[in-house]
Amino acid sequence: MSPKEVKIVPSEEEVIKTLCELIQDIARTAIQRDDVFKVGLSGGSLTKFLTVGLPKIETDWAKWRLFFCDERVVPVESADSTYGVYKSSLIGIVPLTEEQFIKIDPHLTAEEAAKDYIQKMAVHFPPDSLPRFHLLLLGMGPDGHTCSLFPDHRLLEETSVWVAPITNSPKPPASRITLTFPVVNNAECCIFALTGAGKADIVKRVLKDEEPLPAARVKPTDGKLYWILDNSAAAHITDM
Repeated sequence: MSPKEVKIVPSEEEVIKTLCELIQDIARTAIQRDDVFKVGLSGGSLTKFLTVGLPKIETDWAKWRLFFCDERVVPVESADSTYGVYKSSLIGIVPLTEEQFIKIDPHLTAEEAAKDYIQKMAVHFPPDSLPRFHLLLLGMGPDGHTCSLFPDHRLLEETSVWVAPITNSPKPPASRITLTFPVVNNAECCIFALTGAGKADIVKRVLKDEEPLPAARVKPTDGKLYWILDNSAAAHITDM
């Protein structure tokens, strides 16, 4: 099982700083070794953290390849498009190009988009093996979901494909694609970064009570797992 490190810092500002310094270090190591940095992005509050923090790091941006841990099958112009948010908030702020983002085709059905995304991913990883990302940046919802892997959903047990479609997401929009757990847990590093009192209960349920919620199933088999929390999000686990 992966080594897990929980970092508790005073404020959201410190979460962003800690997160982006860690990203900087992981990217540097990956680029030195592999001449590329392959990172999976999530939406939600993580988009704000990265928009604020990434412009302050030092890295060889040209070596970055940015994938999506999950994505909503909606037009890029939609506020629900995770790529759309990063496109508007990062491109032009840091020297990334649209071509460095490996994105879904939003004009396809979820089933077709998932198959298409597998083909797009395959170009960037060795053949005949599970993709091994340098880093996956993950979020967690109030129900303990991560990526678009929701509690009690059949996709939690999906092992036959890298990327799965979901058309009945309990959180709208209903139509999405998501990395599956075999790929998530094959990553070299996974990071959760969470802030606010609204996350305190679910953080306790996952980290202290060890409920078998989707986020608790993120356990890289040969990698590292970080949880970066502010004091409010960590309020119920300080005696761990």
